[in-house]
Amino acid sequence: MNLNITGHHVDVTPAIRDYVEAKLDRVIRHFDNVTSVNVILSVEKLVQKAEVTLHVRGKDLFAESQDEDMYAAIDATADKLDRQVLKYKQKMQDHAHDALKHQSVES
Repeated sequence: MNLNITGHHVDVTPAIRDYVEAKLDRVIRHFDNVTSVNVILSVEKLVQKAEVTLHVRGKDLFAESQDEDMYAAIDATADKLDRQVLKYKQKMQDHAHDALKHQSVES
């Protein structure tokens, strides 16, 4: 998996990098087919913003969040992404089960 963390108007310190990696590790544990992750951390006036694009096979999942605190923005973005990954994973499993049911009915 390829992880790319960039900062716009903010320095990506080792502490922030480790925090982002820890939060995304929790999300990625739910789903094995992650090919790459792009994280953009930015600051505009008093608003801290975190954006994450997660590339999985067949789809790109995107989440963003804004807060006064960068760590809170990262937390909220990771939570949103976690829900999206679980929903996508369930959808893929349901689709596979439907295909198997349909296949066994035709036989």
